[in-house]
Amino acid sequence: MQNNMLPSWNEGPTKQAIIKFVEQVTSAGSVQFVAPEERVAVFDNDGTLWSEKPMPIELGFILERLATMAKTDAALRDRQPWKAAYEKDYHWLGDVITKHYKGDDSEVKVLVGGILKAFEGMSMDTYSEGAEAFLRGGQHPTLKRGLTACGYQPMVELLRYLEHHGFITFIVSGGDRDFMRTVTQDIYGIPPERVVGSSNALCYEENADGGSLVYRAQPEVFDDGPVKPVRIWSRIGRRPIMAVGNSNGDTQMLQFAGGGSRPALPMLILHDDKDREFDYTGGAEHVIDLAKTRGWPIVSMKNDWKTVFAA
Repeated sequence: MQNNMLPSWNEGPTKQAIIKFVEQVTSAGSVQFVAPEERVAVFDNDGTLWSEKPMPIELGFILERLATMAKTDAALRDRQPWKAAYEKDYHWLGDVITKHYKGDDSEVKVLVGGILKAFEGMSMDTYSEGAEAFLRGGQHPTLKRGLTACGYQPMVELLRYLEHHGFITFIVSGGDRDFMRTVTQDIYGIPPERVVGSSNALCYEENADGGSLVYRAQPEVFDDGPVKPVRIWSRIGRRPIMAVGNSNGDTQMLQFAGGGSRPALPMLILHDDKDREFDYTGGAEHVIDLAKTRGWPIVSMKNDWKTVFAA
């Protein structure tokens, strides 16, 4: 039964570490037994549950909105991030995230400023409809797959495996909460109320249809780095016993798993498969070293996964 539920995982130390941990925390009488209500597992999204190169999928949606603005207003075409969007400079956009994970937030602030302007005054319903249409109709620029088909099959299996053993799974991502919520149920089987992410500030505006939520030109929270454990506690109210990430921005979330005498399984996804996905460690150097030092399982996409994406 254990192996049948993880068919896309190759036999080896990583798969066995997962199975052993789950057996220990779910077996009655085990000294590491954890009650079902405490079996919380949290997962980053970009680069952990679906592909994030050549840039995070969400940035493609933002790029379309910024490019539309630049087409209308020529003055924006020489200003970042509108310039990159208008010229389809994926390298600049992707590099912004890599620099962030290396501690340089100078261009992130520029990008966030553009995002706030791009969606100012838009209703949450309009945003969600646009995001869902983008995700369901878009294609990945290099993988040549539909965007909703870019979820990692082994990770979807892992989610089902954990749920089968009484775990409650959550997404905790630096990506936009409302963007992810439109498709997480279909791709991962995780409902929108179990998605924790970054968000812009919202306000309520009355209308004849019961009112609507509208985005304001100011950030609410950037759910990354040390903010992730805070958001986990404020949104979930429980410390996870399993956490999975892939970048330096997930470091604190991985460290937060377990705590004290409780069992924990922090786990890192390593992108080392240039033939089936991508090969990169930029923005993950620190957490990779930490994982090696602390003995956390490091999932090699090349060696641990029989397949990366569903057929």
